[in-house]
Order: sequence, then structure tokens, then C-alpha cells
Amino acid sequence: MPGLDGLGVLAKIREAGLNVPVIVQTAHGGIDNVVSAMRAGAQDFVVKPVGFERLQVSLRNALNASALKGELQRIRHSREGRLTFSDIITRSEAMAGVLRTAQKAASSTIPVLIEGESGVGKELFARAIHGSSERKAKPFVAVNCGAIPDNLVESILFGHEKGAFTGATERHQGKFVEAHGGTLFLDEVGELPLATQVKLLRALQEGTVEAVGGRKPVKVDVRIISATNRKLLDLVKAGEFREDLFYRLHVLPLTIPALRQRREDIPHLLRHFLARFCAEENRNITGISGDAMAHLAQLDWPGNIRQLENTVYRAVVMSDGDQLGLADFPQSSAHPAPEGKSFQGEPLVVSPSTAPAMIPGNEIPTSTALPTAGGLSMLTAAGEVRPLEDLENEIIRFAISHYRGQMSEVA
Repeated sequence: MPGLDGLGVLAKIREAGLNVPVIVQTAHGGIDNVVSAMRAGAQDFVVKPVGFERLQVSLRNALNASALKGELQRIRHSREGRLTFSDIITRSEAMAGVLRTAQKAASSTIPVLIEGESGVGKELFARAIHGSSERKAKPFVAVNCGAIPDNLVESILFGHEKGAFTGATERHQGKFVEAHGGTLFLDEVGELPLATQVKLLRALQEGTVEAVGGRKPVKVDVRIISATNRKLLDLVKAGEFREDLFYRLHVLPLTIPALRQRREDIPHLLRHFLARFCAEENRNITGISGDAMAHLAQLDWPGNIRQLENTVYRAVVMSDGDQLGLADFPQSSAHPAPEGKSFQGEPLVVSPSTAPAMIPGNEIPTSTALPTAGGLSMLTAAGEVRPLEDLENEIIRFAISHYRGQMSEVA
């Protein structure tokens, strides 16, 4: 690395906003190097020659911390309505084109129709498009069209006035008005009754909605993203979906591949789900065995990511051991993949275990006196408050001494 050492590279990584965990390996194990690396954001610090067991623990902890951090970020972004494409877990080539199209769609107000099987993450994509658009500060309103009784669809979408029908005891503004300025996500749009489809088409054409029992239309500005797990064109041919509405919604189609078409994503999804559920359920499960990994990657997963997520959740709750094995994943929950589509599994280790004793030759030397527990001095000899940098330096030194140089514990 001409002109730049390892810590310089680490600093550049952080400046670029890359959150990948970094382990610093160096031939110089001085305390100042350790302090500098941790300040720069290193996940761990190892001294050459690093022992295999020591490195294994370091990698395991880094993967777990990264996966859990990613899951917590996704949950927080979801609750705050600001999911972006970086929150979508995928390394698959099959998803690369879908992501590129979705990112271009985010910079526009073009209507998007997301197609795909149940459980592939259609709403996640819709939220990412919204969260990456100029409307991200405005509401994202999701409506499951298939879960609304036919006689209430118009009221929920367009609102109703007080007394408009039996049971309408107060005024309701409707989802279109609620999403004004933002994005309205119509999930399972193919389930809408034909009568409601007419009114939806008018709302999209004119940019106005009229509440049930209302006297005048209300102007709305919404970006429409719709989704379906059925072939809308087949519904059009069968007379179950209006052709003119289909072309209004089908401006930019986005088809999300099923999980069986992107098996290389399964290990990454497993890592994130396992980290999250272990944290939620307070379980210390160290990982998934190689046999179980190979088995999970060969299944067809008809319920896609949602089914995989629920399978991991059940396994975490029901497991009695510290590692998930084949017995924790009943085969009846999914279908094996066809011949020729097997995936070689490696053990997936995602959760930290107790660090082993330090491998000889990898200890971090400490050369200065360390404070006793609870004995951190806040003032200098001159009676001034010590600089934060000095306090931080002393705390890190104390932690290294207290954990006997086990940097994963120190981190």
C-alpha cells in the first residue's frame, strides 16, 4: 500500500461511509497502535502471527455484530418510514437488475407495479423506493386490498362523511388523503372489486378523490406503487380486472425473483434472521451446522423469505443446543430443490461464543501503569479536567488489561 498504511485505509473506509466491519492485523502490537485502531473504528485488532482459533473468534464476532447492527438498522428504518435499498439483503445477480430499475424509479414519480410471489419482499421494495425518493419525508401508507371487506373498500381508500352509511359515526379521510404528498402502496391490487377499480381509475386520472357521502372531490398528490402475487394480465383477459386501470398501474413493472431463484442470498438472510431472533429471544446460539446449511439452501421455499424467516424463528425458540442442526428444521416445512440445483453448505457461524484463552504470541503488551477498577482520575496535577483523549486512552488501556488482551471482549 504505497503512501498509506492500514490505519489510513481504515480511515478512508469510514470517510467513505462504508460500514463493513474491519479487523486490523499488524506486526506491531503496541498499545498506541491498539488505541489508534479502535478510535478509527476497528472491530478488532490482532497481532501477527495470529492463531487460527483467535482469528475464528474475531471473524465470528465481527459477522454477528455486523448482522445484528444491520437488522436493528432495518427495523429502525422501517418504523421510521425511511427504508432504502441498502436495507435490502441480497448478493444475487438475479436481483441486481431489479435493484437498478427500482433505484431509477425512486428518482421519479412513475407508477410502479411490483410483481412476485407471496413473501418475496414486495412491500420492502415499495418502502425502499419511497425512502429513496424526494417524497421520503412524507407519509408512506400501505393498504392490503385483499384484506378489506368489499363493502368497506371505497370508504377505506377514499374516506367517508359522518352518517354516509350505517355505522359511519364519524368522518374518515381515507388512505388517499392520508398519503397526500407521499406514497400510497396498494398491496394485492388484483383483489379490488370492479366497482372500486372504476373509482380508483378516476382518482389516478384526475388526481382527486370523492369520499362516500361527500359533496365535492378533494385534490390529492400521491405516488402510486402497487403490488400483486397474481398475473394481472390474466385477470384482465378473464374480465376480473379493468384493462384501462391495468395500463395505469403497469407503467413500470418490477418482478422480484423467488428465493429459489437466488439461493446465494440464503446464507446472508440466515445470518441476519439468526442474529435478530437470538437477540430478541435472549438465546446464545453460535450458528448453523454445515449439514443444516446445505439442507436449507436446497429447499424451494414456496413461502419465500417470509417462510425462511419464520423457520429460523421457530428453530431459535425450540432449539435446546447452542448450534442449530438438521433436527431444528423439519423437512416438511418446504420442498427439496430439483436435481442439479443443490448448494454446497458450509457451517454458518453468526453469534459470538466465549473467547478462548489468548494464543501465545498474540498478546497485546502494556507498558504503562493502569488505573484500578473505579479509580479513573478526572483531574490533572494542576487541577484541570483531563482532556477527553487522555481519558479515552486510559479507559482503553484498562479494558485491554482487564480482558487480558482478548480484543473481541475489549471491542
